[in-house]
Amino acid sequence: MSRGTVKTTYPGNSFPLGATYLGAGVNFAVFAEFADSMQLVLFDHEDDVQPSRIIEFDKTANKTFFYWHVFVPGLKPGQRYGFRAGGPWEPESGHRFDKAKLLLDPYGKAVAFPKAYDPETAKVPGDNCATAAKSVVVDRRGYNWEGDQAPNYAYTETVIYELHVGGFTKHPNSGVTESKRGTYAGLVEKIPYLKELGINCVELMPIQQFEESSFQPHLSNYWGYNPIAFFAPHLGYSSDKDPLGAVKEFKDMVKALHKAGISVILDVVFNHTAEGNQMGPTQSFRGLSNRVYYILEPLKAYYSNFSGCGNTLNANRSVVRRMILDCLKYWVAEMHVDGFRFDLASTFSRDEYGRPLENPPILWDIETDPILANAKIIAEPWDAAGLYQVGTFIGHRWAEWNGRFRDDVRQFIKSDRGLIQDIAARITGSADLFSKPGALPNRSINFVTCHDGFTLADLVSYNGKHNLENGEGNRDGANANFSWNCGVEGSTDDQEIIQLRERQMKNLMTLLMVSEGTPMLTMGDEVRRTQKGNNNAYCQDNEISWFDWKLTETHADMHRFVKMLIELYGSLKIFQLDDFWMAPATASHPHLTWHGVKLYQPDWGPDSHMLAFTLDYPESGDHLHIMLNAYWREGVFQIPESHGEQQWHRIVDTSLASPDDIRYTKYAPLVTSTHYKVNPRTIAILKAE
Repeated sequence: MSRGTVKTTYPGNSFPLGATYLGAGVNFAVFAEFADSMQLVLFDHEDDVQPSRIIEFDKTANKTFFYWHVFVPGLKPGQRYGFRAGGPWEPESGHRFDKAKLLLDPYGKAVAFPKAYDPETAKVPGDNCATAAKSVVVDRRGYNWEGDQAPNYAYTETVIYELHVGGFTKHPNSGVTESKRGTYAGLVEKIPYLKELGINCVELMPIQQFEESSFQPHLSNYWGYNPIAFFAPHLGYSSDKDPLGAVKEFKDMVKALHKAGISVILDVVFNHTAEGNQMGPTQSFRGLSNRVYYILEPLKAYYSNFSGCGNTLNANRSVVRRMILDCLKYWVAEMHVDGFRFDLASTFSRDEYGRPLENPPILWDIETDPILANAKIIAEPWDAAGLYQVGTFIGHRWAEWNGRFRDDVRQFIKSDRGLIQDIAARITGSADLFSKPGALPNRSINFVTCHDGFTLADLVSYNGKHNLENGEGNRDGANANFSWNCGVEGSTDDQEIIQLRERQMKNLMTLLMVSEGTPMLTMGDEVRRTQKGNNNAYCQDNEISWFDWKLTETHADMHRFVKMLIELYGSLKIFQLDDFWMAPATASHPHLTWHGVKLYQPDWGPDSHMLAFTLDYPESGDHLHIMLNAYWREGVFQIPESHGEQQWHRIVDTSLASPDDIRYTKYAPLVTSTHYKVNPRTIAILKAE
């Protein structure tokens, strides 16, 4: 085929956006307001230095409103392509058109990278075809889902496990087929582990195609919070390095997880892109409609940075809003995912000037769209510029990451003073935060750790962050970790400290699992995974971040403890009801009674570190008595009378060594005394049966 401009095309349609394979060819449509010219650039292979074909759009035949479109006969799935948009280069007016730059399709369903890929060339003048990523035409028909059905768990039934697709199986000791380590296929091989642990929902850290290079030289963007193509599964997580193979492998993973009864939530990053600030590369949105896609400062040459990553998507602009909604619907309808966790979701609450909106259109669009009606939608209800909306996020369906739960539980367990009333609120679904009419306790996503911050093991092993390996002089990462090293910073051979750390980890996990709300665990916490004090391992694609599978044997006792806690949580109806626990009791409703070391006499004072509560659900026969001692001295707690012929069994005592730390009720020792001694820094649970 000869190079140069070719005219054997048809006008095409302005919808659907992106590249749509129709059998006889492909329809291309792209939005580009303010552009005065457009080219479709085709490549036989992503490594080609020059295009195989350039199609110039005619303003009369190939443009409707601000949509440029063309139908090209004969093209097939796998076709590599990009756009080049001409228009004003006027940064002071918010325009950054550069006709020399090859641009990814914002609606592209797959991406191919040349061996010479270098985003730095997208920052400087000149043609970058040889070094630019290319979009890939995908046939959206024909995949055999084999009757795939989503597990469709209610929040009340859900236990979330946040994991990194690459880091979960990348370690050489993972036992995964070598060619599949760190991939969607590798995750499939570990489904039996997830099933055994007892979780029924995985929350995958970003898998939308992201920029792999980091802000620091020689370090990677391991976490993936720097997207360049929202509709495309990340090629780096595919064992099949063909972009079409990556799409299929992702679908295979979702199908396999669903067959195992595990739902799939994606951590999506619609608050910014990898194009960064005014010094960043022109890879897609910036070169098509910079003023539309991004929130700009009053001096329009600069980008508003509510994401902390250089730019902020203009999510409430109609075109951007539609793209986000179309993207979510694509992942649900065609990729079969079950929900989304929205990174820095409070950026969605801002208008095109960055001002908070009372009723942000994008949030209501997501909540009310019929295709998304059954999908879980979870907000990280804050942004990097101080907008904090825990408990006040808009809408009726939105669940929220409860950052207050994390902070208050951490502080209470390490014996900070003045936490007793706060911890009571966190245990009871954070009703003080989620107080608007119709609020439900399980919309609070409770967590003690997540990818961002210390792991569970590091939370009890370090007083401060140790991020020097990130190359930023230990300035990055949060300073307010609410951690305690139990007496020694980092690793130690002191058995007394080791045992105290084990107890504190079990305390944290126990409090997570006996609180109202939807619990979320972080990959590896169940086996005491450590990052050696790094609380911001976004750039550490190495053993600092990977799941070390030897830990499943080294810390089998911790694994057993967490597994049995999850099992306990799932076996009791009182943890599966979408109602706030009531006090005092009613005839058949679940209720809670507060105590201190003496029955019915909780100490709500600022120096109190001990609290007990009884959970009763007469309808199901669930009766628990839970005693919390976050003090450095033992507490002798009075125990309520058991119910009828039932007797109290001690099922959890975090001060005891495995297997006595947690027991099934039928193997748990009877408690016949009227009092129970709770050791220092210990949680004990009694169950009546």
